[in-house]
Amino acid sequence: MNAVRDPAVGAGTRPDTDTGTDADAGTEVIVVGAGPTGLLLGAELALGGVRVQIIERRATAQRDSRALTLHPRSIELMDQRGLVERFLARGRPVPGWHFAGLDTPLDFSALDTRHGYTLFLAQARTEQLLEERARELDVTIRRGHEVVGLRQDAGGDGGDGAGDGGSGAGGVEVDVRGPDGVVETVRARYVVGCDGGRSVVRRAAGIGFPGTDETLSGALGDFATVDPAALDHARAHGVLAVPLEPEAADTEDPAAGRTGGLTRIVLLDPERMRTPAAEPLTLDEFRASLLRICGTDCGVAGARWLSRFGNATRLAARYRSGRVLLAGDAAHIHFPAAGQGLNTGLQDAMNLGWKLVAEVNGWAPPGLLDSYHAERHPAGQAVTENTEVQTLLAELTLLPSYQRPAAALRKLMAGLLGIEEVNRRLAGLVSALDTGYPPADAGAHPLAGRRMPDIALTAAGSAAVRVYELLPHGRFLLLDLAGDDEMKRAVDTGWGPRVAAFTVTGHDSRADLDGVREILVRPDGHVAWATCTTDPQARRAERARALADWAGLPAGG
Repeated sequence: MNAVRDPAVGAGTRPDTDTGTDADAGTEVIVVGAGPTGLLLGAELALGGVRVQIIERRATAQRDSRALTLHPRSIELMDQRGLVERFLARGRPVPGWHFAGLDTPLDFSALDTRHGYTLFLAQARTEQLLEERARELDVTIRRGHEVVGLRQDAGGDGGDGAGDGGSGAGGVEVDVRGPDGVVETVRARYVVGCDGGRSVVRRAAGIGFPGTDETLSGALGDFATVDPAALDHARAHGVLAVPLEPEAADTEDPAAGRTGGLTRIVLLDPERMRTPAAEPLTLDEFRASLLRICGTDCGVAGARWLSRFGNATRLAARYRSGRVLLAGDAAHIHFPAAGQGLNTGLQDAMNLGWKLVAEVNGWAPPGLLDSYHAERHPAGQAVTENTEVQTLLAELTLLPSYQRPAAALRKLMAGLLGIEEVNRRLAGLVSALDTGYPPADAGAHPLAGRRMPDIALTAAGSAAVRVYELLPHGRFLLLDLAGDDEMKRAVDTGWGPRVAAFTVTGHDSRADLDGVREILVRPDGHVAWATCTTDPQARRAERARALADWAGLPAGG
């Protein structure tokens, strides 16, 4: 075993352990952290038949509203798993969004998606819905348990990020301290740290977290009482004020959080923006900040949650070290500009889940698990960079020596956002709908790596169905648009448990589908492969290579 331990435990000694429990019996993946990222990842792993347990330090579920937004790509992910109606029933759709709080909004409704809006939904509610999903799939969630040490074998993956295709020996041991203080050791094949910006897993695995320290902080509060007449005045002075979900009968259910009927107010106070984010925020301070900024305290009362947030920005040097992986805030932290953090974590989980399923179940092609870092690290970098830009645009207006040019810059930027293509470009960036994964083959079809559009399809004798309605089981989806009679039999015989084949007799007309004969859609909704090859024999050979490259060797192959 290569020992990699949280420094708080002590590198030279092994804690007293209780190894007589059955907590790790048959566990294949341990997910550390039961926030949105960890809960979705646990559900994705269980969907693929992987035995998983989630370890969470907090004894109870999240009750504070915290993050507030689900952006279009995250809503699409919920749609792909048949969960979207649960979220829509509790959230509030908002068609426009913002970049750095500029006067011209981002128009999500103009994007190429069925979900062209932001969904206002408190994190407490998002976690509740994702936990329901995880428990439906029999995921074990162990609350009140804290990871205090971690070691991984030198064999198998070798600890250097090289994939083993599911065949190598090796594993990870995690020391877990329970509510009674007793430490037990749980063993699994992989561990994923979804345990936030101060990730114990990341530190224990020795993964660097380069970036910049906090230089700026903002303040937010969720209030049961506000003066509605004062909110528009506050907004005109740069204060964000939005209602959370409507009051509901189960609002005070401890398991459901306390978010109904509240108003979220977010501000940057020039006189308090250098206050460390870790310093407690009081209601009196919040009211004083509102008075300084806009001349009214907006009648705020009944504070359910008060918090500061800072602009420390860091990105993990690696998303994988051997059998230890990172996702969500454990891999990237940044200022919450445009509400991208939670969404980026959900997209990490969706990308990683099916790849870990492939590794654990033994059919992953070489390098598949390494593609998680290759694909998601650039996505994390894009988010950290655009949030730094947005933070700078906001901060400059608060500095007296820069206020005049900063105001001119913001006016210029707002004007540029009035240009349709510029608006669409930034809307695609913030919504993550433009996130694509460059294919390894330079000659790949232009669809490869892009998110698959949710077009309507028909087959012989069937009613229309959307692409995303064919993805709830987390398998690859092969769409035959050419009517190859042999396709379904060949796929079912060789890759049946991993790939669902669907022969299309009609579909929505789109320019990017002109001439396309077959499309292989990944379990996360991105296109793995597409072809315009017309010769049936050549296309079948091309298809077989693509399936082997993505879904592993065929049965008996």
